[in-house]
Amino acid sequence: MNNSNTAISLLSVCCLVLPVAAQDHENVEQLARIYNQWDNARAVVLDGDYAYVATGGSGFRVVEVSDPAHPFEIGQFDTPGYAQGVAVSSNLVFVADGDAGLRVVDVSDPTEPREVGYSDTPDDALGVAVNGDLAFVADWDAGLRVVDISDPSQPLEVGYYDTPGYAVGVATSGELAFVADLDEGLRVIDVSDPTQPREMGYYVTPMQALGVAVAGDYAYVADGWAGLRVVDVGDPAQPQEVGYYDTPGSAGGVVVSDGLAFVADGGGGLRILNISAPARVREVGYYSTPWCLGVAISSDLAFVSDYYAGLRVVDTSDPSNPGEVGRCITPHYTYSTAISGDLAFIADSSSLRVVNIGDPTHPREVGYRDTAGIACGVAVNGDIVLIADAEEGLRVVDASDDAHPYEVGYYDLRPVYSVALRGDWAFMAVGEAGLQVVDIGDPSDPRGVLHYDTRGYAQDIAVMGDLALVADDYAGLRLVNVRDPERPREVGYCDTPGSAWGVAVSGDLAFVADYESGLRVLDVSDQTDPREVGYYDTPGYAVGVATSGDLAFVADGGAGLRVIDVSDPTQPREVGYYNTPGYASEVALDDSLIYVSDGIQLGIYIYTGGQGVSDGSQIRIPTRFALDPAFPNPFNNQTIIRFQLPRPADVKLQLYDASGRHLATLAQGLYPTGIHTTFWNALNTPAGVYMIRMNANGFNAVQKVVLTR
Repeated sequence: MNNSNTAISLLSVCCLVLPVAAQDHENVEQLARIYNQWDNARAVVLDGDYAYVATGGSGFRVVEVSDPAHPFEIGQFDTPGYAQGVAVSSNLVFVADGDAGLRVVDVSDPTEPREVGYSDTPDDALGVAVNGDLAFVADWDAGLRVVDISDPSQPLEVGYYDTPGYAVGVATSGELAFVADLDEGLRVIDVSDPTQPREMGYYVTPMQALGVAVAGDYAYVADGWAGLRVVDVGDPAQPQEVGYYDTPGSAGGVVVSDGLAFVADGGGGLRILNISAPARVREVGYYSTPWCLGVAISSDLAFVSDYYAGLRVVDTSDPSNPGEVGRCITPHYTYSTAISGDLAFIADSSSLRVVNIGDPTHPREVGYRDTAGIACGVAVNGDIVLIADAEEGLRVVDASDDAHPYEVGYYDLRPVYSVALRGDWAFMAVGEAGLQVVDIGDPSDPRGVLHYDTRGYAQDIAVMGDLALVADDYAGLRLVNVRDPERPREVGYCDTPGSAWGVAVSGDLAFVADYESGLRVLDVSDQTDPREVGYYDTPGYAVGVATSGDLAFVADGGAGLRVIDVSDPTQPREVGYYNTPGYASEVALDDSLIYVSDGIQLGIYIYTGGQGVSDGSQIRIPTRFALDPAFPNPFNNQTIIRFQLPRPADVKLQLYDASGRHLATLAQGLYPTGIHTTFWNALNTPAGVYMIRMNANGFNAVQKVVLTR
């Protein structure tokens, strides 16, 4: 597998001293997230190596398309409204954002788009075109709005024209704007004086004008169920239809390039029409997609915004035989994550996603593999990844080339919800069929050797030595001896009060995510008689759990991530939480990092310590300067250093090796009052003893940390 080389990464998190009504996290900070779920791909524009996709309720996404066969998302901005249309000019993206108007976003760093200005149009902004210092917005019942964008930080409406219908799309050519005005067809607006736009002419199309493109003396109107209409606008005062093509779907968007019209035809996919003779438009090719809403063209490539199916890249060099060469599949639902070195493998409902986490603050997708069913669990051993697929059984994937993982084998038993590995054996939780053992010594030919029918509905599994622990839903926790994997036998069980959905084990303790009954702590030192010794009733529905040291991390459904101190197993207590945006279904740990799959995203978090959860009235104000103990310490790859400031201070946090040689500055600058956290990624640093020295307004402190391998 390919590993990135990351030296020292830094995250600085400032906990401001502010009164709060309801906190969304305590003692847990988010480092990064990936796969903030796309709502739907509605429109797309291109600029160089990047495609900008309007994705409805999830804002817009930046997709790198320098390699058309492997487009991948590198940035996103969640606009406040509902992103319907998008245009780009220089390093600025203009988003028609529904009831939030026109948003102006700086994409000079495409990995970190940031809003620099907006204009709150009177109705719903559905389409946008840019011409010089002006943006033209199709604003539904408020018609065409003209916005001066010469100062992007303060876009200002300078004029408008209230079209008779509902403005849904717009294109410009010279001093004319062409508006797709739904039932009122095509409207031609003179914008030579942007402060006084005036209608010059119109043509009422047969159905509903949804999109428009202009080339030369012709306007090409995507007219819903009436297909593509070709309108001669050589005389703008008297536009007239000269040709049409009745596409099989509902034409919603169109672009024109080199004598061809590319029509986004809804359920009819992408239609390619020859328009060299406007009076005799004919189809020369098509590519079927689930629901084509928008299209952009670059040379011989068409980039299709395909609603729930994401962004598709289609080779149109032979228009009569277009073919897909790549796609950026929109993530569906992140169920489960497994970590191996610098890579995270994510079971994402319909696919396996491979994400490089060498720099945890900037995770990036490097590959994916479609799965046929519902990928809901994942385990990894070296280059082999096992996918638990609820509809298609166990899938075995070779990820030696992380950019191009490919399936090498499968075992057809359904449903598979979870999988755990021990050597050449895979142990699967398979619902009402219980525990299934599969020999994967030959990954190309997995062989089922035996199954054990647990009494409930197997949801999750953990393996420790010769013991498999099965979260068996309404039948609680089942303990199965798998010393001989071909002859598993139950040796004990504990009937938990709720529904056992997840399980983790550490030493003589098992931790059960017991759905409505929260976290249950069981003593399994006597495997024949496991007993509950403590519990913590989490606020949500506990469905996943992982442990590290004295902490249990619970995926608590709608209540997000909960961190439970289990140093005294008889009295577990919550010491931190993070209300993730989706439904937290599983948690995975890697050194000091916490990976939470919560449906709409994979979040990467750190636990910052602390002595318990506050009463929620206000965040604690430090009373003294302090350099808190690093966590974890000793550590492998990453550790967290936290410092406290009772007042604003000029801080310098430096790293030295045991000989006193300066290696790096971890933090430097003026910091406000509060608790601050730095994150040191020592991935390529040799094992040894290191010193962290803090200086802040005369306060000095030194701390020793030990890096192990």
